[in-house]
Amino acid sequence: MKINGVAYRSVWVDPDDGFSVHVFDQTKLPWALDVLRFTEIDQVAAAIVSMQVRGAPLIGAVAAYGLALALRVDSSSDAMERDAARLASTRPTAINLRWAIERMLTRLRNTLPVDRVRIAYEEAGLICDEDAAQNEAIGRHGLQLIEQIATTKRAAGGDHTVNLLTHCNAGWIATVDWGTALAPIYMAHDAGIDVHVWVDETRPRNQGAALTAWELGSHGVGHTVISDNAGGHLMQRGDVDMVIVGTDRVTRQGDVANKIGTYLKALAAHDNSIPFWVALPSTTIDWTVTDGLSEIPIEQRGQDEVTHITGRADDGTVTRVQLTPDASDAANPAFDVTPARLVSGLITERGRCDASTEGLASLFPEHAGPRRS
Repeated sequence: MKINGVAYRSVWVDPDDGFSVHVFDQTKLPWALDVLRFTEIDQVAAAIVSMQVRGAPLIGAVAAYGLALALRVDSSSDAMERDAARLASTRPTAINLRWAIERMLTRLRNTLPVDRVRIAYEEAGLICDEDAAQNEAIGRHGLQLIEQIATTKRAAGGDHTVNLLTHCNAGWIATVDWGTALAPIYMAHDAGIDVHVWVDETRPRNQGAALTAWELGSHGVGHTVISDNAGGHLMQRGDVDMVIVGTDRVTRQGDVANKIGTYLKALAAHDNSIPFWVALPSTTIDWTVTDGLSEIPIEQRGQDEVTHITGRADDGTVTRVQLTPDASDAANPAFDVTPARLVSGLITERGRCDASTEGLASLFPEHAGPRRS
């Protein structure tokens, strides 16, 4: 995707030194476009925990490069297993992280230590290339849904703008390229379809207001930022044609774990008969988990993300302020689980399907057997 006309991916290896890894610091957006340079595993782990790097597919790709950086220091098997476990523990809910680390280890365990650094960089690069290709395919399959809505609205006469609502950030900055939920929107915009996006602010870290709005604006897509509590009202008024979100983990029966607040949007969409679609690469499916409510761990983050907020003051300085009384505690679950019954369908790189065991098996028959632990 592009920023001010320049094409970028969200993670890349330095072309000059050939080993350090660059990402955008997502905690600085939208006020500054700062680029981080990683040269060691400590920096990668800290960036994932602090959400300088965020978005399930991107976390997996960056962690893969983090393991490659660690191997430059110590390529022994003991060190490799230790460093892999450390990276895998940085965010417990997003399954792409564990998937990427396990894929790296599968490739590296039968490799001689002397070759591991080279192989690790190759594998991490493949993970990135595959993620970009998967997300582009998701965009094509999701585009068809937007085209159908646009065709129906044009046939009915009157306003033919396709109004979409999304939650959190599932765009290219959360992946290696294209994004998941935003990929169909970008493609619809580029195809000349009149799209407008309602952007949930997504408290407490405001990934919608900060990141999704920045992305859409940079690409020229019409959008409006709304408070998280406004979505149901807009659906009642008929101002939303479809809800489309990303996800951090999907179970084999179609339950969806995504940023906190997603479940409430699904409930509102269901009550107003509005399609609620979830876009994801297959690396986000956890085939070892069936019931999302009981089996997916929900990350609990610090109180300060709820009690404080960062923004730009009138004088242009970026500052952090407290919102709550000193004596008030705050709870901060980072994700919730939307049951499959509330999901209209899943959009994957292989096509669309029902959010169900049977639906997923129709696209991924290789995983249709008994649950694997």
